[in-house]
Amino acid sequence: MAQTGILSVSILDRDALYKTYMSFIEGGGLFVPSNKQFQLGDEVFLLLTLMDLEERLPIPGKVVWITPMGSQGNRKAGIGVQFAETPDGDHARAVIDKH
Repeated sequence: MAQTGILSVSILDRDALYKTYMSFIEGGGLFVPSNKQFQLGDEVFLLLTLMDLEERLPIPGKVVWITPMGSQGNRKAGIGVQFAETPDGDHARAVIDKH
């Protein structure tokens, strides 16, 4: 059964944005470090604080990638969130692409 979750994400510089943005995901996406348990297809809602923007970007999406805790190569645990095809998702993608 899919769960929903609200995750607050702060990306404060271009290097961090470059490392977390998942351009290979159709519609765009972000890798979000998290120790919470998610399953593929879970719906999530991101509240993204992006560098110099005053307001947080609301981004609806779904989990399309999971890196579990204890992964090989000391990879950070977290999820890949594909942006939903909504006005909020499209707006967030445009703002991220601009940066």
